[in-house]
Amino acid sequence: MSSLNYDALNFKLIFFTILLINATALTNQNQNPKSNSTQTQINSNSVLVALLDSHYTELSELVEKALLLQTLEQAVSQHNITIFAPNNEALERHMDPEFKRFLLEPGNLKSLQKLLLFHIIPTRVGSEQWPGQDTGSVAVAHHKTLCVEESENRLPLTRGNSGEKIVGGLAKVTRPDDVTRPDGLIHGIERLLVPRSVQEEFNRRRSLTSISAVLPEGAPVVDPRTHRLKKPAPVPAGAPPVLPIYDAMAPGPSLAPAPAPGPGGARHHFDGESQVKDFIQTLLHYGGYNELADILVNLTSLATEMGRLVSEGYVLTVLAPNDEAMAKLTTDQLSDPGAPEQIMYYHLIPEYQTEESMYNSVRRFGKVQYDTLRLPHKVVAEEADGSVKFGSGEGSAYLFDPDIYTDGRISVQGIDGVLFPVEETREKPASKVSPATATKVVANQRRGKLLEVACSVAGVFGHFTSCN
Repeated sequence: MSSLNYDALNFKLIFFTILLINATALTNQNQNPKSNSTQTQINSNSVLVALLDSHYTELSELVEKALLLQTLEQAVSQHNITIFAPNNEALERHMDPEFKRFLLEPGNLKSLQKLLLFHIIPTRVGSEQWPGQDTGSVAVAHHKTLCVEESENRLPLTRGNSGEKIVGGLAKVTRPDDVTRPDGLIHGIERLLVPRSVQEEFNRRRSLTSISAVLPEGAPVVDPRTHRLKKPAPVPAGAPPVLPIYDAMAPGPSLAPAPAPGPGGARHHFDGESQVKDFIQTLLHYGGYNELADILVNLTSLATEMGRLVSEGYVLTVLAPNDEAMAKLTTDQLSDPGAPEQIMYYHLIPEYQTEESMYNSVRRFGKVQYDTLRLPHKVVAEEADGSVKFGSGEGSAYLFDPDIYTDGRISVQGIDGVLFPVEETREKPASKVSPATATKVVANQRRGKLLEVACSVAGVFGHFTSCN
């Protein structure tokens, strides 16, 4: 009898324990109702997987860049969806490049998300459910999209005169029911659907200069007397200067004490002064180019003029002789008025060249002539020993330190010699040798014809010592 009571007691304890466990599980489930809903499982047969693997590659890339995969997974877990997918040609060729650049900027992620969600409706609308399928059905149907932040969050589905399906009143459905899955389907459309809020945001961000109308004007006329524009023409930001760099250069100290204004006037699109300061600081930190920096800043005003030219939109390549090469310059070469400027002008090329571009040019064409700011002289470059060699003979220099400074406007290339124009190098040896080799030739004295005739007549009558 006691054993029966003991078994009944154990049965009751087990029964109450099971009830307690079930109650605890129910209370935890009631306290966390969203624990299962947050972890949505997407089937491999889902329309989202089909979109990412479909031929709509441009759209799928935008969805990934917009960070919308988790949002779309939650939408698919709740109801069927219909995606109106623009084809790759509409997103790659027909889209405005400025608008595409606007969408891909990190600060405009919200606009990109609105644009993509505007192409998705939380309802399954196939070709059979399209409005106007039957004669007695409604011709227009408005469906809400997933872009809930849009004020006009309704996408009209209509039919054209010839019966073609139209989305948003503009885009034709070119591939109806292109991808069909149990949780949604994809229709291919011919163009992008842009919500009004995204279009207004793009219009606000767009530069006013790009949308303002410009009256057509003739080509700018250069005054041949002053080499300046007779009537300044508007120059868009970043455009190359109208005048050649030689017309924008300041005249020498013998003509005018102050630099002449450039073609752009006060409308500087680049900060040339800061760029020149940066490259001079780079020369000083690099080491071995202190003499060149001293000439640019202290002995001449070339640093100021270079900054002004870069501010006007010109580009420069500096062939920078190192300190060892500058130390070989004699006092006579630097003592003439304007000699340092002329030497430096011959080392300034009005092009943007790097070590790679110059080496490829000399490898391809053999010898290349580059214009310099010292008109009309040009510097000749050729390949030698796997590098670039400037000049010829004893006055040549090799590209010693490539790409010391490159910023897209100024390029500095270190060389191991000071370059001089060809005419000067030919004249200098002649001037040194001519005093040593010239010899003074003394001509023999000749008597006049009248004296010779007189002596010959006098010799008949007698001997005259003066005629010997």
